[in-house]
Amino acid sequence: MNFPIVVVERLAEKLGIRFNNLELLQQAVTHRSYLNEHKDYKLDHNERLEFLGDAVLELVVTEFLYANYRNPEGELTNWRAALVNGEMLARISGRIGVEEFLLMSRGEAKDTGKARQYLLANAFEAITGAIYLDQKELGYETAKDFILKNIVVELPAIIQSKSYMDPKSRFQEEAQEKVGVTPSYKVIEESGPDHARKFVVGVYLEHELVASGEGMSKQEAQRNAAAAGLEVKGW
Repeated sequence: MNFPIVVVERLAEKLGIRFNNLELLQQAVTHRSYLNEHKDYKLDHNERLEFLGDAVLELVVTEFLYANYRNPEGELTNWRAALVNGEMLARISGRIGVEEFLLMSRGEAKDTGKARQYLLANAFEAITGAIYLDQKELGYETAKDFILKNIVVELPAIIQSKSYMDPKSRFQEEAQEKVGVTPSYKVIEESGPDHARKFVVGVYLEHELVASGEGMSKQEAQRNAAAAGLEVKGW
C-alpha cells in the first residue's frame, strides 16, 4: 500500500513549495513504524532526511544570528537552542498542519501525547531535509526561506519573553528584579526506591512557598518548580 501522491501535494501546498520529486516529501512524513505494517511500501522512513534537515536548520539559524546580532556567543547559543528545540519544531509543524499527513503504525497513531510531539518535530526536520535535496542548486536558499518564514520569525517573542533562559535562571532574574529576593529551593518530599527516586521540591521567596515541582532528580524538580513559579507569579 503506497500513500497517494495527490495527498502529499496538499502538504506541499501548505508548505508553499513546488516539489520536483514529491516522493521526497512523502518519505519525510513516513515514520519507521509505518514500514513494519506495510511491507510493500516502496520508500524508506524519514530518519536520514531528519539527520540532514537538522544540520540545515542549525546552519540557517546560526548564520542568521551571526549576521544580525552582536550578542555574546552564550546568548546566541541559547537563542538558537530555543528556536530549534523539539517543542518549538513540534509546535510549528502542528501549525503548518503536518500531523494529518504523518504515516505511522496504528500503535503510534493512538499515542497523541509527547510521542506525537516528538514525531512532529522529527517530521519538520525531515521536511527541511527534503526541501534541501529537492530544490537542486537552489536547495539551500529554498530551505533557508522556509526556515526563516516558519522558525526564525519566532525569535522576537523568544527574546521578549526570555523563554530562551532555563526556568531557574529566569525565576531568579525576575525575583531579584521585582521583589529584591534570591529564590531558594527545598526538598518537600522524597519517595521511591533508590533506582527510581522521585523528588518534590518547593521554590521559596524568603519564607513564602511560591510553587513546587516534581522530578526524577533534585535538579529536574527544581527546574519544574521554577517553571511553575513563573506561572504562579505571572512572570
